[in-house]
Amino acid sequence: QVHLVESGGDLVQSGGSLRLSCEAFGIIRSIDGMGWFRQAPGKQRELVSRIMSDGATYYADSVKGRFTISRVNNKNIVSLQMNNLNLEDTAVYYCNVQAQTPGDVLKTYWGQGTQVTVVS
Repeated sequence: QVHLVESGGDLVQSGGSLRLSCEAFGIIRSIDGMGWFRQAPGKQRELVSRIMSDGATYYADSVKGRFTISRVNNKNIVSLQMNNLNLEDTAVYYCNVQAQTPGDVLKTYWGQGTQVTVVS
């Protein structure tokens, strides 16, 4: 089993910055994709950014140029640097990891969510 611990959510003014981090704990054989989803009130959960084991990255159009994802492979940590935040970025952000434990297949794991609130 893999357990994800998130940190970094906060209340910030429009135009400000936050850095989210997520660390995966457990007996992990390998990790493929690591990323962040978000869910705003009344909206569906959406993929914000993902980084694969080979370093390839994906960003939603709404965050391109403002958010930067990174990972530290030997520590199973993924971070999301969020700059120039706006009101539409307000949401609960969820860490998402595709990991394989010994003797098991690749599975998707979710963090508990961290609240990001942007105010004017």
